[in-house]
Amino acid sequence: MRRLLAITALTFAALLGAAGPAFAHNTLVGSDPAEGAQLSSGPAEVRLTFDQPVRSGEGYNTITVVGPDGSFWTDGQVRVEGTEVVAPVRPLGPAGEYTIGYRVLSNDGHPVSGKRGFTLTEAGTGTPAPPPDADRAEPDSGGGMPIWPWIAGAVVLVALGLVLALRLGRSGE
Repeated sequence: MRRLLAITALTFAALLGAAGPAFAHNTLVGSDPAEGAQLSSGPAEVRLTFDQPVRSGEGYNTITVVGPDGSFWTDGQVRVEGTEVVAPVRPLGPAGEYTIGYRVLSNDGHPVSGKRGFTLTEAGTGTPAPPPDADRAEPDSGGGMPIWPWIAGAVVLVALGLVLALRLGRSGE
């Protein structure tokens, strides 16, 4: 019986140890402009820094800068530089709060989204960009691999571990 408990404990430990990297999504660790920054002139680009490399590729990552009046200010393609995602920004217009919305693809294949904000204290002379495609303007929370295959795999491994433990327990008696 002790052997059965030991094998079961080792099986669960192996499952938990293997699950760690699979569920490690990127985390935003910094931005330029910084969260809550007060700027007298707009930035030429927005730079988001993550704790792990971001997957690059056409359409994987989006950054939007939305002004106080709901207009868009990003201009051009988002680029990935290792752990940083960068988007060019048009010269800003009205003074007020700007929101940086992002959706990036973690190296593990799961999307990560969020928002940051900064305030433009003096109005600029820029003109907004056309709105992005509707499917890319709002990051969704879906996508990536569903959790059910991981659960099914864990159940199968535990069952195999128990069958093996019972067979070894009988042969050792």
